[in-house]
Amino acid sequence: MILDPVTVASSGFVFVPAFRRRVPVRVVLPFAVNLVANLLIMPTFAGLRSVPLAAADVVIVWAAIVWCVVAVWPHHKWVAVARGPYFVWVSLATAIQVSITVMNG
Repeated sequence: MILDPVTVASSGFVFVPAFRRRVPVRVVLPFAVNLVANLLIMPTFAGLRSVPLAAADVVIVWAAIVWCVVAVWPHHKWVAVARGPYFVWVSLATAIQVSITVMNG
């Protein structure tokens, strides 16, 4: 799992208003996809020992971050900006995981 406190806080800032129906579903959906994909990384990599599935999963996490930023920008710009360091971290993790996958071809 590659969540950090800022990511958790910014996600909470989207999920709580969503439960109160103050944020549209199209804004919450990428955050939910990101959370689920994030939770599946370690079970996929270490539990199933599937390097290709873990690589696919981390690419989904990376794409979901981009989707999150695009979806939340019109509503809460600070949440989009707060995901910047998370995006950098996941980009690095994605590069490492894809490299591992390619090397184990």
